[in-house]
Amino acid sequence: MSGKQSTTGRLYGVGLGPGDPSLMTVRAVEVIAEADVIAYHSARHGRSIARSIAAKHIRADHIEERLVYPVTTETTDHPGGYKGAIEEFYAEASARLAAHLDAGRTVAVLAEGDPLFYGSYMHMHKRLADRYDTEVIPGVTSVSAAAARLGTPLAEGEEVLTILPGTLPEEELTARLASTDAAVVMKLGRTFTKVRSALEGSGRLGDARYVERATMDGERLAELADVDAESVPYFSVAVLPSQADTERPEARERGEVVVVGTGPAGPLWLTPETRGALAAADDLVGYTTYLDRVPRRPGQVRHGSDNRVESERAEFALDLARRGRRVAVVSGGDPGVFAMATAVLEAASQKEYADVPVRVLPGVTAANAAAARAGAPLGHDYAAISLSDRLKPWEVIAERLHAAASADLVLALYNPGSRSRTWQVGKAREMLLEHRAPDTPVVVARDVGGTGERVRIVRLADLDPAEVDMRTILLVGSSQTRAVRRGDGEEIVWTPRRYPEA
Repeated sequence: MSGKQSTTGRLYGVGLGPGDPSLMTVRAVEVIAEADVIAYHSARHGRSIARSIAAKHIRADHIEERLVYPVTTETTDHPGGYKGAIEEFYAEASARLAAHLDAGRTVAVLAEGDPLFYGSYMHMHKRLADRYDTEVIPGVTSVSAAAARLGTPLAEGEEVLTILPGTLPEEELTARLASTDAAVVMKLGRTFTKVRSALEGSGRLGDARYVERATMDGERLAELADVDAESVPYFSVAVLPSQADTERPEARERGEVVVVGTGPAGPLWLTPETRGALAAADDLVGYTTYLDRVPRRPGQVRHGSDNRVESERAEFALDLARRGRRVAVVSGGDPGVFAMATAVLEAASQKEYADVPVRVLPGVTAANAAAARAGAPLGHDYAAISLSDRLKPWEVIAERLHAAASADLVLALYNPGSRSRTWQVGKAREMLLEHRAPDTPVVVARDVGGTGERVRIVRLADLDPAEVDMRTILLVGSSQTRAVRRGDGEEIVWTPRRYPEA
């Protein structure tokens, strides 16, 4: 309520609920009774769903303002196109209402559902509420009505509900549907085919329900996959309800293993596809530190283990999938970069697991995360080398360091040190100084994205092995890499894309 004091009339945005007149609120009925002017939007045919909902409360002495849209699709010969036509209409419609308000009349603008939820009233509100005393009467939304008619929870506990307009591009719909727990897609009609494809692309089509004209005459409920696109009106929604009551793994003939990367830290680094795979999993398998980055979900089983049992972890995940479980194997960073994808695929190549579906989903790897924090040190050719000699001899590491350094590649050095591996960084520095100048920039990035994040730029000659551990990655510049201190005092590192000719 605006609280303005004036002799002008009062503006109401009146939510009528989803269609059944009995779902109008008491306040909505009171406001209609008090109003001098009843306004409502309609298409050119003149029929208004909003008016039909409130019909029995509209009196003969009410002044009715029918706000007729000039276009209902984006096809128009208006010189400003669809946007120009609709902006002109809103300006003209708000001016008509303002004339009544200036004359001291109370105006009630009727709105299906809730006035400020994808409703036409909001365009009047934005143009008039700062000038006139205004009150918005909330209404039951089509989202709530659809869930009630389906008789299923939309979201439980800490699940996230996402509401999407079907007019979004298909790729955007697919990404958002894959990454959320529950969803409602509005504005179907002509967008239905695209929305169906997005649900299929996100792996959620089997869970999707269809609700048409919830609580109205002609209401229809169905499995969305079974709906004919030609029969879908604008007043319909797609519903992905709470996953708490979805199919139990015991009813599934076979499961699958999805190897996912959580990025270098927490949820901000997850891709939408990875979020979806984690949400859909019955079991999470991984190093305990990485599992702790994944939000807990009711009914989901976690199998944490030490970081040094990759083969056993991979076979355990595949055995679960053979029993019909959907399993997400959780890695840090990108699962294909010094992480779990290799172990899972190696195990999956064994004959007994040949029929288990396995997918690998990419994640943000530590090198890219650290590079972004420092600037663009990986802007040209670079090599990624692990300094861990647990799975390969140091002699192999040394040979690769010499080769990459002599080729003048930027180096991303993973797993540089730990409590039990303390000499490798010092040895690597000595070897690199045989090929690089002492002032070569080195990005020392620890816990990127985490609470202990620290990113520094040091000279290669000044690299201190004591400051490097397993949570650190080193980016060693080439002969072309530059470190520059900008006007704000921040130092950035970048490697030019153009390499000088010999």
